[in-house]
Amino acid sequence: MAYLPPHKRHSSGSDPAPPTSSLRSLSLSSSPRGRHHLRPSNNKIIHAVGCVSRWSPLPPFSSDSDDADSFRLEPFACDRVERNTGAKPLVLSFSSPKGSSGSAEAAAAAIAERFLQELLAAAERQRAMAHDAPNKDEAAEEVVKLCLVARVGKVLFQPGGSQVSLVSLRNAAKAGNEGSKSQVRKSFYTNVPRECFEDMEQSAVKLMGLAFDSSKEHYHVKIFDKHLSDSTMSCKCTAQKDGKLAIHKVELNQIRQLVEDISCLSKDLDLRLMLSTKRILKNIDPQVENAIQSLVFSAILDPNVKGGLRWPLGKESVGQRFSIVGVWHTNYKAFKNKTLRFKLRHADRFDHRSSTGEVSNEVTFKLTGISNLLQEDGNKEADTVKEMLESAVRMIWDSALCYKMPH
Repeated sequence: MAYLPPHKRHSSGSDPAPPTSSLRSLSLSSSPRGRHHLRPSNNKIIHAVGCVSRWSPLPPFSSDSDDADSFRLEPFACDRVERNTGAKPLVLSFSSPKGSSGSAEAAAAAIAERFLQELLAAAERQRAMAHDAPNKDEAAEEVVKLCLVARVGKVLFQPGGSQVSLVSLRNAAKAGNEGSKSQVRKSFYTNVPRECFEDMEQSAVKLMGLAFDSSKEHYHVKIFDKHLSDSTMSCKCTAQKDGKLAIHKVELNQIRQLVEDISCLSKDLDLRLMLSTKRILKNIDPQVENAIQSLVFSAILDPNVKGGLRWPLGKESVGQRFSIVGVWHTNYKAFKNKTLRFKLRHADRFDHRSSTGEVSNEVTFKLTGISNLLQEDGNKEADTVKEMLESAVRMIWDSALCYKMPH
């Protein structure tokens, strides 16, 4: 049967579920939403109430109100944004090609000074929220882990709404913790050129003194459950020799606790620091488990379609409750030391709701040492957290931000 795009498919109702033994040790619970006190955004990104999302340039704007001689806004080629808005997004850069580069030590100190207190406060809020969960038995069914990451990419300012100008960006930077309410539309573009991606594997890893950890291929099947309207379930799977998928883990959307975007004007790439909570699901409700299995095991591996998976007609949903909303096909290599894990990931994504796809090369640093301290009680180890944060930023500044992205 010819492959039909998701927007032209029709559900034929519920299908028999495969046996539960294939899930290995996986379990999942339809635990009540709400105890996370979520601030709805959409089914992809969820912010915790109290989440701070800020932006600043480095070096900062001058104390003078006129920055036209030092900074400028210039168009940046990004197909995804252009498809949605009809115009190129903008990036902030130096007016003169010879801007002050500054040292890695100075940059790390400035970023840590701005970020540390908010980081400790956000982690404390999450720990208090987990402690105050109303139903401890059900809360235990959802394993929540704090995760601090650093991502490499470009801070984009999107046209539309209020006009983007140096004045509006100055105001956004001044807004600080109120930056989330800024009228300036900002996003962080994580796709780096293939040449940059390959160069990081060949040279940056050596510069950073990291050891090879693992290389893996995964399929992420995104499932929407109408009973969990504020979240999407993500099933991390691997392909078996028989062409079927095996489920290894099921998670809900990560909840963002803190986002710090820095336009690194003396570098070719920018930096995002983000604290979020990963939500790994345990102790599955039988109805949810059967639906997940039915949808995942019906998938057909097909390298000729976006996302690498397709479904037979009528198999992309179970009844009126569960449906496939997206797929990711990812290949990554990971390198690590004692305190961080560096991932180079190639991702082929397809969104079934909008029938749009994107292929990207992504660079992520998982700051595992700091995450572990924050999970326990980072306030007791504030000096250690600061030292580890500055060390990580220095390494990233020197080794992962110097590559010219095409405009």
